[in-house]
Amino acid sequence: MLAKVFSCALSGLDGMLVEVEVDLAQGLPAFTVVGLADTAVQESRERVRAAIKNSGLSFPLKRLTVNLAPADLRKAGPVYDLPIAVGVLLAAEHVAADLCKAVFLGELSLDGTLRHTDGILPMVAIARQHDIDTVYVPYEDAPEAALVEGMQIIPVRTLVELVAHLHGEHPIAPYLPQGNAATDAPPFPIDFQDVRGQEHIKRALEVAAAGAHNVLLSGSPGAGKTMLARALVSILPPMDIDESLEVTRIYSVSGMLPKDVPLVQHRPFCSPHHTTSLAGLVGGGGGRIKPGAVTLAHRGVLFLDELPEFGNKLEVLRQPLEDRVVTVSRASGSVTFPAAFMLIAAQNPCMCGYYGDPERACTCSPSAALRYQRRVSGPLLDRFDVHLDVPRVKYEKLSSDRLGESSAVVRRRVCTARERQHRRLRQTNLHANSELGPGELRQFCALDTAGQSLMKAAVRQLNLSARGYYRVLKLARTIADLADAEQIAPAHIAEAIQYRTRRAE
Repeated sequence: MLAKVFSCALSGLDGMLVEVEVDLAQGLPAFTVVGLADTAVQESRERVRAAIKNSGLSFPLKRLTVNLAPADLRKAGPVYDLPIAVGVLLAAEHVAADLCKAVFLGELSLDGTLRHTDGILPMVAIARQHDIDTVYVPYEDAPEAALVEGMQIIPVRTLVELVAHLHGEHPIAPYLPQGNAATDAPPFPIDFQDVRGQEHIKRALEVAAAGAHNVLLSGSPGAGKTMLARALVSILPPMDIDESLEVTRIYSVSGMLPKDVPLVQHRPFCSPHHTTSLAGLVGGGGGRIKPGAVTLAHRGVLFLDELPEFGNKLEVLRQPLEDRVVTVSRASGSVTFPAAFMLIAAQNPCMCGYYGDPERACTCSPSAALRYQRRVSGPLLDRFDVHLDVPRVKYEKLSSDRLGESSAVVRRRVCTARERQHRRLRQTNLHANSELGPGELRQFCALDTAGQSLMKAAVRQLNLSARGYYRVLKLARTIADLADAEQIAPAHIAEAIQYRTRRAE
């Protein structure tokens, strides 16, 4: 007896349809799974057998062969437990139903209860692309699955409940979305008005947020670099629905999607420790290749504190910063992940942290301080649009009761600037000024005679590289957008130039 059931596999962030074929034949009892299955899939034999028996159903004592097609696609994870169990019940004629337009996803407990499964969103999306209209998922994953419109989502708690549904005895009602989750601004841990002083730095961060530019913060310990970086996320514009679905898919595949948050609506803030491995930064893993920190920060902020401590690992960021994707190649295959993030980094000027500090003596020799700074390569420093020296905050400002602008006020200006960029770039696939290519720079960043003279002087005096020149132009375009100006003026170029340093070139 042969039965066929559909399920899905994951390849990177994309789903792929998998046909689960179950053959029940005469012979000594055996249970074999073929089709390039990893250890977790092979172990599903024991979970399926125990779940069927503990659900009060009869497990066939015959020769069982399960094929996961296509056979050349690597299968990983416990998502195939439910389709294999349904296939076994169909082959044993314990269930009779037409399931050619249905997909089954879910891990089984030994008692037949369905557990949460990672990657539900991209798998339901691929089912829709294959004109499949019904998906059976674990009960707690139904809100996530329902993000794909036009699908009938059947939330299943137990295998017994599913069998009763397929028999038509106790139909399971399809999941109905409960409406959109709250879209109010989240309670950010740090508001811009909580940052005392540092008006110049806050202005630069506003410019960076308006154009999604990369920022490097340098300064002595305790100057407020980390606090400023964490406050930046509070002034970023909210994500639209397409960006939210993108980020949700990433966190779903990574197994980091909160149970009570089916849709990620706020921009991610990812802050890996400097001891993070290369696989932790860009992605990888022993089995299925999973996203790293650069992908988890997609459409949000990647914050690297104590930048020089990352060492040579930082060089893997060059390609993601330029291409906004990261390609991870392993023996099992190659996967490309999205990596469009704002890079915010913080560093001390030397090992003790007080090199050049006007109020505290540095204990490092000049050569030791230079060696510490050289831990970050010049090409990587050149990829930061904004370089800021964060000074100490004076006592008068620390003790003052006067509050600065709130994040909500600054965010409104940032959103207005982003809207101008979206209108300008609506015919392209670009999202912000930091992504402008040579063609868009010629079209949108034309300079008048005064602007060209100023840029010529800056290139000569600051020894700007070609990349540095283009980044100044992008930054000036963002400053003009904040000023609601169509043309880039010399004042906008002058402000952009002050965010570049000789040390960065």
